[in-house]
Amino acid sequence: MSLIARIFRENGKVPILASSRYQTLCFSTQADEREMEKEDFRVLNLRNTREQKTQRQPVKRYPVPPPRSEQMSVHQDWGAVWPGPRTFHPATVPLPLRQGWVPKGKAPPSKVANTELMKIPNFLHLTPPVIKRQAEALKKFCTPWPKQLKKEEDVEKHFPVKVITSDYCHALPTIRNPLARIVSVKLRLSRLPLDKHAKDKFLRLVGDRYDPKTDILTIVTDRCPLRKQNYDYAMYLVTALFHESWVKEPWEDLKLEEDMEEYIWENNKSREVAEKIVKWGQKDDEKCEIPSSFKKAVENLLNRNESDSTLSRYKDEVVKLLQLDEKVEEK
Repeated sequence: MSLIARIFRENGKVPILASSRYQTLCFSTQADEREMEKEDFRVLNLRNTREQKTQRQPVKRYPVPPPRSEQMSVHQDWGAVWPGPRTFHPATVPLPLRQGWVPKGKAPPSKVANTELMKIPNFLHLTPPVIKRQAEALKKFCTPWPKQLKKEEDVEKHFPVKVITSDYCHALPTIRNPLARIVSVKLRLSRLPLDKHAKDKFLRLVGDRYDPKTDILTIVTDRCPLRKQNYDYAMYLVTALFHESWVKEPWEDLKLEEDMEEYIWENNKSREVAEKIVKWGQKDDEKCEIPSSFKKAVENLLNRNESDSTLSRYKDEVVKLLQLDEKVEEK
């Protein structure tokens, strides 16, 4: 027996010889052989770490309390629960809300996990008690209403310009709505100090923005991106129109009667003819005044379309001017 075999025998190990191109001596302990017999498949463990079997711990399930909406009191302070605008939360609102489209015959989805209710803004915080509380808090920053402005006529007298704007609440990433920049300025034309020439030129410049029935001039501006810019532009337009209407060009004095856009009693020859008819048989020194009602009747007949009302009114004024009604009564 060789020296190597004797050493292995004394140490309790059995040599295993394998023949190949290069003879290699392999050995194994008795404990390794017993483990190989027990296991069907040996796992290659490069880190020399023993596998530890972990046992799954049972999951602890705690009791879930009912939603907050079912525990709320009827007399609670809603302003403390929902103090301001916020995203809809089904467990906080004690209302059976439903929203969404479903096929015919079914009820809309409830408030739980309802994306339709969560993606739109709501006004659940604006209840009458909360509005009253907020108004009381804002009173210290406000001034009292002037006692002189008791009626709408007083407000229109002292504040003739009316500015109209709109605010929108929408579900978009930006808070700026494109329609919120539009500004409308309304003003009564009679409040502007204009003479006949200036008024005529002012109306020609504004075009259809003036309503003759209500005597209101409306200017709408939406060119600029901001509301403040559109307001300044609208006030600039009103100022420019007012000053431009008072400008009188030199060629305007050269206009003849044929160039006039409408019939004017004072500038027409019919005025001289009417005065001659009234003065028939009177002295030249005596003054003759044509009634203003006759002037208006003639202007309405020629400036407007002929109708039964304008013709009848013109007929009545001619009879009064020539005093024909008195002669008929004498006969």
